[in-house]
Amino acid sequence: MYAIRSILVPTDFSDNAAHAIGYAKELAQQNAAVIHLLHVIEPVAYPVNWGYAQVGFLDIEQEYNQAADTEMKTLADGLIAEGFTVITTIQTAGRASDEIDRYAAEHGISLICIATHGRGGLDHLLFGSTTERVLRKTPCPVFVVKTPKNKQ
Repeated sequence: MYAIRSILVPTDFSDNAAHAIGYAKELAQQNAAVIHLLHVIEPVAYPVNWGYAQVGFLDIEQEYNQAADTEMKTLADGLIAEGFTVITTIQTAGRASDEIDRYAAEHGISLICIATHGRGGLDHLLFGSTTERVLRKTPCPVFVVKTPKNKQ
């Protein structure tokens, strides 16, 4: 039997991610595992000047980072109140799938519990799938959680 000592849950703070956290809680409880919550803020490429005036992208990024900090603290506090051991990380560089894989490798994660949006067709072609990219490169098992149809 393989020991599950740490579970990484990448989160974008969506309902889909919350659904994956529910599964992670069950697995963590059964295995006395630590839950690692990871939120990745991918860098935004933007022009420095649009010709007329500077655009306040740095202000927008700062607000987004502060909002992510608040969401992560709320999420972690709730899990801690339920008795879970939680480690939180907000990563502000890199592609989400690459950062998830890197985090899992660097922290010796036993299992990744990740939500999928279940996109198909043109959405999948345009946006790709973070979950698929994680599955291809991750150093550990991945538990993929699809959100029920009535929650999408």
